Amino acid sequence: MDANFFNLSDDTPVYVISVAAQLSGLHPQTLRQYDRLGLVSPGRSAGRGRLYSTRDIVLLREVQRLSQEDGINLAGIKRILELETESMRLRDEVARLRGELAMMRALIRYELPPA
Repeated sequence: MDANFFNLSDDTPVYVISVAAQLSGLHPQTLRQYDRLGLVSPGRSAGRGRLYSTRDIVLLREVQRLSQEDGINLAGIKRILELETESMRLRDEVARLRGELAMMRALIRYELPPA
């Protein structure tokens, strides 16, 4: 059977809070607090229960590591996560713009007659 039989990505919210807590090594109440603070934003089931993705679990572990090992408070962690997200967005934008620039240069070379 295909490992991804159900066609789930790392962003698909599938884990209820008790399973997410166990996988992340955190207490369910801690997961609720992180959600309230906006550190992790799990999906919601039809009954409004929290559903966590694999990416959420990895993020929960990173929040815990930053807090416990590096001694960073939750406000600092939230800012770090925001800056990392912005950095990824900007890298994607730079890559997109480089692609556009390369295409424009190719079009200019194609349309201009040789000197």
